[in-house]
Amino acid sequence: MNLLFSNDKRGEYPDSWYAHDATPLASFERFRGETSADVCIVGGGYTGLSAALHLVELGYDVVLLEAHRVGFGASGRNGGQLGSGQRMDQDGLEDLMGKDVAHKFWDMAEDAKRLVKSLIANHNIDCNLKPGIADLGFGKRDVAELQDYSKKLKDDYGYADASPLSKDEAQALCPSPAYNGGMMDWGAAHLQPLSFALGLAKAASSAGARIFENAHVHYIKEGAKVLVQTDQGRIKADHLILAGNGYLGNLNRKVAARVMPINNFIAATEPLDDDAVKVLTKDIAVADTKFVVNYFRLSHDKRLLFGGGESYGYRFPSDIAAKVRKPMTEIFPHLRNVKIDYAWGGTLGITMKRMPYLARVAPNILSASGYSGHGVGNAVQAGKLMADAIQGQDTGFNTMASIPTPSFPGAGAFRTPLLTLAMSYYALRDRLGV
Repeated sequence: MNLLFSNDKRGEYPDSWYAHDATPLASFERFRGETSADVCIVGGGYTGLSAALHLVELGYDVVLLEAHRVGFGASGRNGGQLGSGQRMDQDGLEDLMGKDVAHKFWDMAEDAKRLVKSLIANHNIDCNLKPGIADLGFGKRDVAELQDYSKKLKDDYGYADASPLSKDEAQALCPSPAYNGGMMDWGAAHLQPLSFALGLAKAASSAGARIFENAHVHYIKEGAKVLVQTDQGRIKADHLILAGNGYLGNLNRKVAARVMPINNFIAATEPLDDDAVKVLTKDIAVADTKFVVNYFRLSHDKRLLFGGGESYGYRFPSDIAAKVRKPMTEIFPHLRNVKIDYAWGGTLGITMKRMPYLARVAPNILSASGYSGHGVGNAVQAGKLMADAIQGQDTGFNTMASIPTPSFPGAGAFRTPLLTLAMSYYALRDRLGV
């Protein structure tokens, strides 16, 4: 079974609020026959589109192959949060790699935010970019950790955009009975993710990238010239970039061993109108401290866009709205009877360390994936880092590639049950407050 075709109609976006809201982009042509290129890119999400845009700006001839539509995968379905730092916090990075390297990763994360914002500005991408993400906690321990972390960022990293939130301050932003404080980060941001992906695709195509949709890659042959085989043609390229993330499948075994696909879900309520202030009083996004994170924000038409719940198999649940409604009403009990107009799922890639996996899997093949829910900034930056590496400027790529990325335990059919067991264990601990 192939995740590319397990839950979605071929060549169509999911029936999400994002797809309903975004200004459509005309379909790119299918790939047929044979061609050659300096660089072939497999995957038309943030990683691949960013790589394509930066490579053509450097003068390379680029072919990008997307199995469905550009922005079809996680890039067009996610929570739209452009967070600060890496997916692993700075304490964890300091423990894993030392303080000097942790500072490099913080600086790179700041660069990633600036890159996203500059691409939106330079290419006039209309994606409702807005500042502000609140990280909110439930109990005394996780609230104190968030408050202390904001202080650490200021004292150790010179980051002044984050500040602690008391219970009253958190309630003033998000009047949910579940939260008791946390951290507000005005240097982070949120956006309409599919509109951003479509804007990147338009920019890359206008700059000269050759983008093809409905071009399913099923075979890659390594060599001095890489051969990439699709359903209806093949490409020979000097360089290959693998940018499929959770949808890459088994096109490369080294990546497949280290990046596990999981599914996450989002619901969009009916417009809340004047009652929107009972959810959020400012146009910010929120993420909380649950092991399976709840994340949410208001759309520009006052819908609650709420993400919550995961699954670890190939198939999405039959009733996605019900799956998301459960955590949504734990946070907002007054919405138990609210109408849900859209509910969708998507597949992302996670790693054991919850840090991106960047690797040179062959002398002329680069891969980036495993953003673990932190991909809006990481993925866009990874595309640029791979473009730079192909040009010979590989310092940034090598820094990200230095992260230890162990393989998941088990192999083949055994990996998903093992992951399900592990995730269930940690989710249970989370519910029990252990």
